[in-house]
Amino acid sequence: MTNKMICRITLTVFILPMLVSLSGCKEKPEARQAAPPEVEVVAIEQRDVPIYREWVGTLAGDVNATITAQVSGYLISRDYLEGSVVTNGQVLFQIDPAPFKATLDKAKAQLAQAQAQQEKYALDVKRYRPLAKTEAISQQELDDAIQNEKSAQAQVEADQAAVEQASLNLGFTTIRSPLDGVAGLAKAQVGDLLGPSSGQLTTVTKVEPTRAYVSVSQQVMTDVMERRLAEGKGTTRTGEAPQLELVLASGSVYPLKGRILFANNQVDVKTGTITVVGEFPNPQMLLVPGMFVRVRAILDTEKNALLVPQRAVTDMQGRYLIAVVGADNKVSIRPVVAGERFGQEWVITGNVKAGDRVVAEGIQKVREGAVVNPVPFAEKTAAASTAAAPKAEEKRP
Repeated sequence: MTNKMICRITLTVFILPMLVSLSGCKEKPEARQAAPPEVEVVAIEQRDVPIYREWVGTLAGDVNATITAQVSGYLISRDYLEGSVVTNGQVLFQIDPAPFKATLDKAKAQLAQAQAQQEKYALDVKRYRPLAKTEAISQQELDDAIQNEKSAQAQVEADQAAVEQASLNLGFTTIRSPLDGVAGLAKAQVGDLLGPSSGQLTTVTKVEPTRAYVSVSQQVMTDVMERRLAEGKGTTRTGEAPQLELVLASGSVYPLKGRILFANNQVDVKTGTITVVGEFPNPQMLLVPGMFVRVRAILDTEKNALLVPQRAVTDMQGRYLIAVVGADNKVSIRPVVAGERFGQEWVITGNVKAGDRVVAEGIQKVREGAVVNPVPFAEKTAAASTAAAPKAEEKRP
């Protein structure tokens, strides 16, 4: 083998590994770092918050009048529309008055007869007195005449009472509403024989104002009275604050405020509650007796309370946590104590302060120490825009 061939083989042996090495040393593309997860945050607010207490209650009319027949007779007409508003004195039912008118006429005739008899005896006494003085008649005859006059006078009074009774009975054949209110269903039909033992014919309920009955725990009542004493007020429970609000079955709040009328004078030993009666104006008759409602009252005010949206609080087996986003966008999971709920917000206490940013949406994306991309809470922004919208429209020409 020549020297020239040996040199070529040597160069090939050295160059090939170098080429292979250089081809393996090409720069690998760097793996892209994952972007921080986007979460919606809201600042913790601090303000005074009213503390509500809420109870389930039932509505009832201020007055519930049961309409019954006071005399016996056949019903000849029903003169009201069931479920309609009636006024004091309006005719509801009419019982056949003919027999009662006949009885009244008879009583009047008997009264007239008694009055005539009494007048005759009065004339006898007037005539006998001077005759008795001259002994033209005996004293016995005068005394008999006087007694006859008194007896006739008593009969007149008895017959007058009979006329009054017959007149009342005739009046009772026309059954009227004793108050302004709403009339209920008729329990009697035309042609029925009615009487005092027939039972209820209908009801008339005064619904303006309307009462609300709730059962309040004795602990709450005691707390309220102790607070009043601490404020230098009395412990009376009649006709005073707090004002009441009514939440209807639809979830809407009744626009008119109510007031407490009174509380019962004893605790129900079976439930440990006291019945409290409230009163609400009902001019449009939206409130119907028998409705189930929620009654709430502001019993206290929590000063400088910290509030966050309820969705920002996570319940972990009875332990409440929130995710706080720091200035460096790092997440800190902190335990808090959840207090009263106020609308869609929750009063909290703990290692937090007003202005701290908490995660309200995307809480499942975060963990302790993780870096996030915080954006404003969409619901909060939308609510603020909605509240401001009517004012913007008012400025339009």
